Amino acid sequence: MPSVVINGPKIDDIEIKRELVKDITDALEKAYKLQREAYTVLIKENSPENVGSGGILIVDKYKKA
Repeated sequence: MPSVVINGPKIDDIEIKRELVKDITDALEKAYKLQREAYTVLIKENSPENVGSGGILIVDKYKKA
């Protein structure tokens, strides 16, 4: 069944995560017309020292700003 994987920074507020998962599930349900139980949403949180962009770690990129 359809699944969504979100790769991003850590979200500390569990209520924000609940709302995010609900909103994504709502969009999937609207698009696919399947029961809500058919969808999986996986939030993968990555710290800035574990992600690079343009050959630079995110932690270093924003340290300069």
